[in-house]
Amino acid sequence: MAIKKSELYSSLWASCDELRGGMDASQYKDYVLVMLFIKYISDKWAGQPFAPITIPNGASFEDMVALKGTTDIGDQINKKIIAPIAEANQLADMPDFNDVSKLGSGKEMVDRLSNLIAIFENPSLDFSKNKAEGDDILGDAYEYLMRHFATESGKSKGQFYTPAEVSRIMARIIGIHKVETTAETTVYDPACGSGSLLLKISDVANGKVTLYGQEKDAATSGLARMNMILHNEPTALIKQGNTLANPLFKNQDNDNLKTFDYVVANPPFSDKRWSNGLNLPEDNPYNRFQDYGIPPSKNGDYAF
Repeated sequence: MAIKKSELYSSLWASCDELRGGMDASQYKDYVLVMLFIKYISDKWAGQPFAPITIPNGASFEDMVALKGTTDIGDQINKKIIAPIAEANQLADMPDFNDVSKLGSGKEMVDRLSNLIAIFENPSLDFSKNKAEGDDILGDAYEYLMRHFATESGKSKGQFYTPAEVSRIMARIIGIHKVETTAETTVYDPACGSGSLLLKISDVANGKVTLYGQEKDAATSGLARMNMILHNEPTALIKQGNTLANPLFKNQDNDNLKTFDYVVANPPFSDKRWSNGLNLPEDNPYNRFQDYGIPPSKNGDYAF
């Protein structure tokens, strides 16, 4: 049976409550989503051959549970759990579980992290029994955390989660479900966030597609990479950086921007800082605005 979203949301709320006081509410998601990710992949694939993700020996959620109460729990989580998983799966920008400015020092950190781990030990969060393979667990969690704890901070950075219903409609509008696709079919999101829109496109497609995404926020791009792995898209290419100021996908034989078969996006609307880092009006060397003109200074969505 599938995990009930009410159970998931209850655990997320309890986790954020445990982190309260040491950091800005917008940063809760950085720690909570990584904890959820480790719990999920451990339940689903720890010890299983040919899994879509590598869980090194000693780096599972059960190994994290064994660290509860240890005096150097933050440092041990970083070294024994986070670092091996990140290195084995090419993940980056993982949060620091030994940051005393956010998690406290001494016994305060020990208690906070031990309690955080205990929340995810809840039997109702047994993902090994979750048969809803199409569920966007991390996407749902990201949406919940953004809605309740990072709304204002997210808006200020132009971060908005694309609801699943909207993603499904967009996937059908572009017509990808009407054609036979292969691994040579490319789909790109220049402001991919947690990657949920790309995953919905892949889900609607009749065959295999290759996913590309770029995301400005470092923590969110790491989340997108995790999300790709969870949905058996380990070959998806997710890069971190400002798409307008520094587009990272280029042709191998020259420095021209790479083109894609399908492009989808929920870009940051009304971004007044969209032109930072660009050489305007020429936009050298890409000249992306020569056909349609330079967007208004207060409407960054038109730049995409």
